[in-house]
Amino acid sequence: MLKGKKVIIIGDRDGIPGPAIEECIKTTEAVPVYTTTECFV
Repeated sequence: MLKGKKVIIIGDRDGIPGPAIEECIKTTEAVPVYTTTECFV
């Protein structure tokens, strides 16, 4: 499903941070092109 897809990852400071999501994405065939963790208040 994600084979060859490029993904942008936006994590949440109080939830799941971007780098944690990126580690999960790396187990697929997708390519993370941008990762960040934001604070949504």
